[in-house]
Amino acid sequence: MTEATGVDAKMPPAKPSDEADQNQLKMAKEEGAKYLASLDYMAEKVADTGGKMRANDYIVAFAQERAEGMFHRKDGKLEWIEAPSDMNCHMEIAVLDAADHRFIPYLDIDCTLSLEGQEIVRFKPEFLWHPGLYHYGRDLKLPGDGVYDLSVKIAPPTFPRHDEKNGKRYADPVEVTFEKIRIETGHE
Repeated sequence: MTEATGVDAKMPPAKPSDEADQNQLKMAKEEGAKYLASLDYMAEKVADTGGKMRANDYIVAFAQERAEGMFHRKDGKLEWIEAPSDMNCHMEIAVLDAADHRFIPYLDIDCTLSLEGQEIVRFKPEFLWHPGLYHYGRDLKLPGDGVYDLSVKIAPPTFPRHDEKNGKRYADPVEVTFEKIRIETGHE
């Protein structure tokens, strides 16, 4: 997994409070450690390529695979839909809390893939349930295999945050760029 250094601000707070005692904070870190291990496994052993980077209160990660089918809700039922034949890349984005490494849901994320300085595709990854790793993702159409740059922009989330000591986090937008990632296109 490519691991780059991002915008390293101070670590988000994680102190016992009236909302979260020491044991709750410990359990959150244990949950995050398991999620991080699943992310590392996905990016290093399952995906074609992957990476992660610290950015303020977040760790932003990606994993890239070939386009793949999924269950979609259609007419009130789940139906397996193969990836359209013109799609040839599946890009996964995971966003974790920098302090406890737990997955952060309900984010507004914008991504861009560029090739040789030219924007190829912009996309908004959607939340995807996966048996091993919650993440955001989308199937994409790329011109082919190559070395791309991936830009990920995350807007400050609109959800409320508990806890006067620990809740002041995710207040600013962030943008990270993973440079020179080798992408292999195709279908799974």
